[in-house]
Amino acid sequence: MTTSSFSGPLRDDEKAVKRLTWRSYLAALAYGILFVLFTMATLVIQWPLSGQYNLEVGDVSPVDIRAPERIEYISESLTEQRRLEAELRVPDVYEPQRRVRTEQVAYARDVLDYIETVRYDTFASDQEKLVNLVNAENVPLEEATWQQVLDLEEEPWQRIRNEVPAALNVIMLREIRDTQLASARRTVPNYIDLEDEDEADVAIALVQGLLKPNAFYNSERTEIARQEIRNKVPSETVSYEQNEIIIRQGDVVEQRHIEALNELGLNQPGWDWWQLLSALLISLALAAVFGLSLYKNDSAYLLDNRQMGLLMALLATFLLLVKLMVPGRPVFAYVFPLAALTMLIGPLLGQALTFLVTIYFGIIIGYLTDGSVAIVTYAVIGALIGTLVLGRAERTTYFVRAGAAVALSNLVLLLAFNVPLDSTDLGGYAELAVAAAVNGLLVASITLIGFYLLGAIFDLATPLRLMELARPNHPLLRELMMKAPGTYHHSLLVSNLAEQAAEAVGADAFLTRVGAYYHDIGKLARPYFFVENRLEGTDPHDQLDPWSSAQIIISHVKDGQELARRHKLPRRIRDFISEHQGTGLVRMFYLEAQKISGEDQVDEADFRYPGPKPQSKETALLMLADSCESAVRAARPESKEEIDEIVRKIINGKLIGGQLSESDLTLRDMERARKVFVRSLQGVHHPRIKYPEPKPEIEEPLTDEPAQVSAATGS
Repeated sequence: MTTSSFSGPLRDDEKAVKRLTWRSYLAALAYGILFVLFTMATLVIQWPLSGQYNLEVGDVSPVDIRAPERIEYISESLTEQRRLEAELRVPDVYEPQRRVRTEQVAYARDVLDYIETVRYDTFASDQEKLVNLVNAENVPLEEATWQQVLDLEEEPWQRIRNEVPAALNVIMLREIRDTQLASARRTVPNYIDLEDEDEADVAIALVQGLLKPNAFYNSERTEIARQEIRNKVPSETVSYEQNEIIIRQGDVVEQRHIEALNELGLNQPGWDWWQLLSALLISLALAAVFGLSLYKNDSAYLLDNRQMGLLMALLATFLLLVKLMVPGRPVFAYVFPLAALTMLIGPLLGQALTFLVTIYFGIIIGYLTDGSVAIVTYAVIGALIGTLVLGRAERTTYFVRAGAAVALSNLVLLLAFNVPLDSTDLGGYAELAVAAAVNGLLVASITLIGFYLLGAIFDLATPLRLMELARPNHPLLRELMMKAPGTYHHSLLVSNLAEQAAEAVGADAFLTRVGAYYHDIGKLARPYFFVENRLEGTDPHDQLDPWSSAQIIISHVKDGQELARRHKLPRRIRDFISEHQGTGLVRMFYLEAQKISGEDQVDEADFRYPGPKPQSKETALLMLADSCESAVRAARPESKEEIDEIVRKIINGKLIGGQLSESDLTLRDMERARKVFVRSLQGVHHPRIKYPEPKPEIEEPLTDEPAQVSAATGS
């Protein structure tokens, strides 16, 4: 193979860098921003019907809020309430001060001495005596009482003088707190032992005026006593059964309700800026992983708005589902059909992206369930198993098989995370088992329906659409078989060659086969202008000049595109029609034109196909298979070496002519394809055995022996 003048197919990363423009980068940035916003909205924003509420103490509950699962927790609010109640039951600690009684009795005697001094003051008038007594400190008696004191005779006064200290001493033997002073004063008459009422009134007034607290509040000992009783109060445990109402509609929200909602993850009272920052960082990290993966491994996504749009639509839809079904909904979390997403992405966008999306949703589910290993494992394993079982989704039965595999995986994981089973909660286990089975059913249904809808909306060549197009009773194939039988059989041979080559190089074999069926449908417009459809008779090109003949040949690409759009063939199939000739030259008519007008008088562009060149491995393999099959059929080689030489020449010609420079084919791929073409074409165009003619004089009975021989030799 000559490669000296060939620039060679670019490596994937080189092609990506070359193809990506500033528009591509802007589009990728826009998709990245959408990705971050979608992810953050799922992680931190409360959506209506998402099973979460925005309530604070004092709000009125808008609905009946039930516990989605059984929960038991230590209530901080109720525990604090019980401890405060216990503290309130502890009385204040007072300490009696004995010296207060002694000092106050002594003070009472001093006061009585002062009164007596005033009574016997011969230099003061009665009014001055009264004023002196009224102004006496710490003996708050009314003026009338003081007047009684002054009016007393000596003998009654002496009885009062004796009675007051004695009564005060007895009363203050018991504990009197500042809060009890009033009640203690009310008991003073019980301790006065005087018969005369006037004398008793004066004595009572003096004792009440001299009475004071003799026990004082000790805050330190009170606090110690209350702390001791507080520490003895046990923590309060609160439990809610599944579906038990936490708060009814219209009730005022209390702290205990908020606490229960928080424990269940059902309440988010407002913006938590730290949580928002956390979600932003997680979203940016995930976006970076997606961006690097697409750029390094398959930058075609960044160039294809259709594929990126499909990816974003699928992610947004399932992020909405995960937000509605997972947080605070233990049963629905087991119904969430993550496997449907990965089973859609695998055949439509590639298996590599499937694993990336699975990891992404595993992180999302873990975040929304506070790191529930059981639910994350359940969803991720089910998604991977469903994707692997479905494969390329080339049969409708594969969807049923994948759904059953997901359901079985779900049940096994449910058992794994719940053994040993609690015999008191068998109803709960049955509920989860039903959810696991429903999950498998949903996965199969959503994937099957999704293939039909997404294929039509995004104009995709889904496996199901390819299966429909591969049926020989498709109107276009039937018309091709009836009007252009040579082209039809040529397409079948080319499809076999291209499919085997695609399998050899790891390309999409089924897509290549179906694309090959339709690559020449444009010949339906003028079938007899193509040699494979002419049996015998005049060549119509003999009546035309080379320029007209070349345009008729070239126009079959344009005619094929029009037919494909009219029959709504997917874009990937239309690519096979437009790219299978690339920008190749209709060499025979070009040379004839040069003979007629001279080499310098013929514009080569009039004899070239409009292109584009093959943009994928699949269309490039079709170009090679198409050219090789035509060349071998025309040359009628008689040995394997001749076939090999023709195939090498064709591939070298396409390579040197630059027709493969925009495809993903590597030199190794081309070598593998060459081997496949030679082996297959040898089987189709092998030399036939010439059977001897029977001798005329011998009449042999008619048998099917020749057919049996032909079958045995593979002809």
